[in-house]
Amino acid sequence: MQFESYPFEKLNVLLSNISPNEEFSPLSLTIGEPQFDTPLFIQEVLSNSVSLLNKYPKTAGEDYLKNGMLSYLKSRFDISLQPEEIVPSFGTREVLFNFPQFLLYDKPSPVMVFPNPFYQIYEGAAIASRAKVRYLALEAKNNFLPQIDESVLSDTDLVILNSPNNPTGSVMSFESLKEWVRLALKYDFVLLNDECYIDLYTSEPLPSILNASIAVGNSEFKNILAINSISKRSSAPGLRSGFIAGDAKILKKYLEYRTYVGCASPLPLQAAAAAAWSEQSHVDVFRNQYKANLKLAHEILGVKVTEATFYVWLKVGDELEFTKKLYRDFNVKVLPGSFLGRNEAGKGYVRLALVYNEETTREALNRIKKAL
Repeated sequence: MQFESYPFEKLNVLLSNISPNEEFSPLSLTIGEPQFDTPLFIQEVLSNSVSLLNKYPKTAGEDYLKNGMLSYLKSRFDISLQPEEIVPSFGTREVLFNFPQFLLYDKPSPVMVFPNPFYQIYEGAAIASRAKVRYLALEAKNNFLPQIDESVLSDTDLVILNSPNNPTGSVMSFESLKEWVRLALKYDFVLLNDECYIDLYTSEPLPSILNASIAVGNSEFKNILAINSISKRSSAPGLRSGFIAGDAKILKKYLEYRTYVGCASPLPLQAAAAAAWSEQSHVDVFRNQYKANLKLAHEILGVKVTEATFYVWLKVGDELEFTKKLYRDFNVKVLPGSFLGRNEAGKGYVRLALVYNEETTREALNRIKKAL
């Protein structure tokens, strides 16, 4: 298999011969890793559960973890799922990589569709699955939202949506989500929405693709799946807790497959994750912090406050030269948009991950303003 270098590896190469201005402290807005402490109550559950390390975890996840996830889905989205309609995972990156391989294994000429630019694990999964890729172009003229072209869906096997979107911060409307569900049923492809940023909304709570499925009468979630993660909402990426939920028939076979993958979460991590999934008020603290950071970006850079995520998709012209200049003159790292897309998608943009406190974020944004 031949994989594309990861964006952060490309960035290291781009900046390798540049000495940053040491008058400024180094700041990195490259990776979407929350820079806030994991809430104390989660840490305490983890600490009190270390004695469970002497036991093997079940691939299917412990009941207390699944119950925590189910309670989250009920309280957040008013969705009552059955236990067989959800599978806990070791974060969501592993699901995004191995689920397409499971799903497409028996397809002689598999076809995957996903947005462009994109989270690169989608492309890695396509390569590992021998899948032909068709892109949903995210462009300024369409507000960085995927446009529907039914002509490319008739032989499609898997569509991955990502709303709220990384890297652009765009959010699909409920009507659009419902239309995609209808298309998944009409053309019999599996539709998966990557919802890892869905709790980081800046205004009203956002619906899941599962809500859209119910709204169009597909209450059994035929062909419909959602994935979500604790990493952003609870500032706990190290817990590696996520899930895939929806179509029980698909998930039953996928769970069998996962017994061979060997990526069950250690029991202390499951216990801590169950506590985090079950408690919602701590998420408000982080959401408000990211909302404040996006407001700062609006005030300092004049960019629109997006409906969700902590990303700013900033138009800069030559994104490679701007990235080098910003690092050289102001000691700030950002990620060129072209590293996140193919066929020139993302060209002219950089992605800013506003994952720090307001003071640090303000400092970074003011340096960027000077560079602009």
